[in-house]
Formats: sequence, structure tokens, C-alpha cells
Amino acid sequence: MTSRELTSFLPLADDGAWPADARRSVSDILHVMAYGAIGWPWLLRSLSGGSREEKLRLTQRLGLAHDALPYLGSWKADTGFLNLLVDHIEARRPGVVVEFGAGASSLVVARALQLNGGGTQISCDQHAGFVRDTRQWLRDNGVDADLRATPFRPSPNGWPGVWYDHGALPAEIDLLIVDGPPWAIHPYVRGAADSLFDRISVGGTIMLDDAARPGERVIARKWRKRWPNFEFDLIHPGTKGTLVGTRLR
Repeated sequence: MTSRELTSFLPLADDGAWPADARRSVSDILHVMAYGAIGWPWLLRSLSGGSREEKLRLTQRLGLAHDALPYLGSWKADTGFLNLLVDHIEARRPGVVVEFGAGASSLVVARALQLNGGGTQISCDQHAGFVRDTRQWLRDNGVDADLRATPFRPSPNGWPGVWYDHGALPAEIDLLIVDGPPWAIHPYVRGAADSLFDRISVGGTIMLDDAARPGERVIARKWRKRWPNFEFDLIHPGTKGTLVGTRLR
């Protein structure tokens, strides 16, 4: 998630999106405390969203206004991850992109799709006001996408925390971008994205942002065991690492 406006260091509160039938256990709280204690070096490195020159090169590459991406870093996407998305869309031209955690990546994906043959883009985020503002941000830059204000539901597949109550999604997904929910819910919260792995097309791709963090490394190990028909690689295009999974069969 990345706002067009300046935001605080901490993510937005998720109280309004939390389901009544999901409760945070003592174990969940202890996991957050423990991973917060060991994860601070990764959090500090993530403060940089990219230099002014890197942001300018990215906006020029996409034909966007020079100030289209004013605030990156912290809990928001960085230029390394955003360029990785553009590289992938230019090379693979996915027909269906589904994203969890909207913001700058939504704008970048929408513009990259527009420049490379088009496609269906669905972006989910739990903050209704943020989704409304992001939708306008995209329109101000001449692009559009299916942005959905998506509350949480109890997490599927045995994962802790919550997951997006996203409703109907396409039966086949070519690119799945996972940049939410925030780790402060639980360090393994993004693992529930694998509830959609059986919809990934053969040759399709999963990208998990912030993948160098300790919690996401645990998720990666579990995914490798659960999903042997995918090949997963941790790469470092930016400050926070990205786990790239490709469906082999």
C-alpha cells in the first residue's frame, strides 16, 4: 500500500475491516512482539523508497508526470519492487492481475498494462477511504482498475490472522501480487494468499513483497513444502526483497 499523500511511519489502523468472528489470540500477539524485536533491521532498511532520481526514471519509463509517485518507502512499495512489476508486465504481458494491498503498485501496474496490451486488474485493500482516494489517483493519471474495498475474514488454509474477503475472482490469474495484510496482524498473515495458488495459470507468477523479513521467510518455506508445482526464488530488486513464484505445471 502506498498513498499519494504523505503518511505516517506506521500502517493505517485496520479496526473497521476486522471481522467480528476473528479474535487475536495470545499466541498471535506474542508472535508479533517476537518478530518485531528481531525484524527491526529489515524495517529500518525499508524506510528508503528509492532516490529522487530513481523515482524520476520510473515515471519517465511509464510516461507519468514527474510527481506521480511522491511518497514511497516505509510500509509502502519502493522503486525496486515497482520496476520489477513493470519488467514482468513488459516481458510476460499478463492478462489477469490480482493484487492485495493497493496503492502505488496499483498505479504502476495499471499504467504498465495500458502500455503493453491491456488486461484485467483487480486490487483489494481493507481501507475504504484509501481505496476511494487511490481510485481517483489512478484516474488523475489516465488509468483505471477494479479497486475493491475488501474487509477481512478469518484466514483460510490454517494460516493465522485474517485474509481478504475478496469475493468472486477470475478462475485463472496470471500475476498475483501480495503486499498485504500488514505484518503487525501476524508475521505469517500473508501466507493465506496460497488459497488462490490453484488459480495461477501454468507459467503464471506470484510476487510476495517484503520477502526478506523473517516472517515472510517462514511463509516461503511453508509454500515450498505445500506447493511443489511452483518454483520460488527470493530476489532483491529493492530494499525489502521479493519472493517470486512461478507455476511449473
